[in-house]
Amino acid sequence: MPNWELKHCCKHEQIVFLATLGVCAVVILALWRTVLLLPFKLITVFIHEASHAIACKLTCGHVEGIQVHANEGGTTQTSGGVYWFILPAGYLGSAFWGMVLVLASTKLLSARIAAGCLVVTLIVVLFVAKNWTLRGLCIGFVLFLAVVWILQETTKIKILRYIILFIGVMNSLFSVYDIYDDLISRRVNSSDAEKFAEVCPCPCTGVGWGVIWGLISFLFLCGATYLGLVILS
Repeated sequence: MPNWELKHCCKHEQIVFLATLGVCAVVILALWRTVLLLPFKLITVFIHEASHAIACKLTCGHVEGIQVHANEGGTTQTSGGVYWFILPAGYLGSAFWGMVLVLASTKLLSARIAAGCLVVTLIVVLFVAKNWTLRGLCIGFVLFLAVVWILQETTKIKILRYIILFIGVMNSLFSVYDIYDDLISRRVNSSDAEKFAEVCPCPCTGVGWGVIWGLISFLFLCGATYLGLVILS
């Protein structure tokens, strides 16, 4: 039976999980403005745009192309589908996949599955990418994950779970920070939240939707932390 109440918390694995998650968060925030995080920022932008694309396909739309730019921007060209469902899927989808990756990092088997799924997704997107930044990102991360996988299986360098956890935390934090950056610190009128406010009949501004999405994204990270502790209990 799952230990939902987290009785006798925290055991060694749970402490390591919490400590590693905390270290990842501190490192990400400390290095946020440096080029060291650029590849991981671009992979989170890719997951953001891929979430738009998934929402488009789920609502019977057509994905015409995906782009990721070196300035950490991205676009997903779609036609058809349900626009009010597609727009929030970028931020909320990124936070959701961040939660999935954090949970996948709790066990080696699930981390392997997550890495394999990410590699397959990157290979598929490679053939629909509309610019060389995204193509290079796909190729680079496939090679990076392949090297990490080989090290995991053939050497004493067991870092696959930590890489998956880092990408998961990055997605969760990037979602919250990007909403703040777009809507509060520099107010981008073309942001997803501003566009959503225009099409949604609810009396809520783009900033309001951004705050709501940011809170939901933060709750995803909190939920991932709690469920991770349950899994490891």
